[in-house]
This record gives sequence, structure tokens and C-alpha cells, in this order.
Amino acid sequence: MWQNIFEELLRQADLKGQLDWSKHFVDGTVIRAHQCAGGARGGQQGEALGRSRGGFGTKIHLRAEGNGLPVAFVLSGGERHEAKFLQPLLEMGAVDRPGRPRPRIRPLRLVGDKGYSYPSIRNYLHARGIRITIPRRKDQGPNICFEAAMYKERNKVERLINRFKNFRRIATRYDKRALNYQGWLTVASILLWL
Repeated sequence: MWQNIFEELLRQADLKGQLDWSKHFVDGTVIRAHQCAGGARGGQQGEALGRSRGGFGTKIHLRAEGNGLPVAFVLSGGERHEAKFLQPLLEMGAVDRPGRPRPRIRPLRLVGDKGYSYPSIRNYLHARGIRITIPRRKDQGPNICFEAAMYKERNKVERLINRFKNFRRIATRYDKRALNYQGWLTVASILLWL
């Protein structure tokens, strides 16, 4: 139910021209899980829980549109790397458009940090016609055609993460089930769009 409301909000924003498809930002953040979140049947991995350096937690992989509002998110265990969840993140958040046979899902440009700087990710994005603003790591050579001014706008996704963490149910995970926690993230996304 909440997901349907969120998708309708995205569709309405796209119709009004408020959804910026020119650039999208991606990032991830680890959310500390309260001790009562553990112990669900099916194990920790099935419920997007895991142990990282920060302790027991969940990682939210987030995709924001050009104005810094949420489009899609994926949950994983706290120890999982951000790059492994970029493809599912980009396949979510499709927006139906009237008069078009397929929903819009791809931004024109993707902006991310060095955690997404892998040849496989670059090839995946190039194959889909998505321009890239991701700095290369030192072991990958110089940053050719890197737009530093565009990369500075990445703070929009960082600010979005901070706005999410203003909601107590998101800042600390109390839910045993990943589906319940995802519901709270959807409700917070709806509130941020309103």
C-alpha cells in the first residue's frame, strides 16, 4: 500500500516536471540495529542484517534524483559493499508516463563516490547510455573527463541520508523483519516528497 502511494507521488512529480532525470545520485549508509532487531526466523541475511565494523546493522543503498529527493532504495546487511547493489538500485524506481509504452527508469547521468568506481559498473552504465560522474581510485589511473562541479552536487544525497536519519525508526532499526523496516523507509520517503 505505502509503495503504491510512493510510486504515485513519483508519477505526479514527473508529470509536473519536478522529478529531475538529468542526474541521479547514489550512496549507502549503515544503520545501527537495536538488539531487539535480531533473532527473526530465516537468519540475518534474509532480513538485511549483518555485522560490520560499526557493529550489528543494516545498510541502506539509496538513489536520489537531481533535487535530492528519494527515488529508490535497497536494503542489505551492514557489511555488504555498495557496488554490489547498484544494478538492483537502478532497476527500481520506474515511473509510468502517460502516452509512453514503457516507464522511465534511467537518468541521463549518475553521480557516485569512489565506492562505485569499478570497470564492471562503468561498463554497465555505458551499455545503458548513462553518463558517469564517479571519481577513479588511485590504482585506476587519472580521472579523464571527470566533472568536478557535478560531483560537488553529490552532497544532496548525503543531506537526504541525514533527513532520513531524523526519523527515529530509521536512524536505529528496531524491526526484526526487513519488510517492516522497508515500510518505514517508504513512509519517510513519502513525507519527504510531500
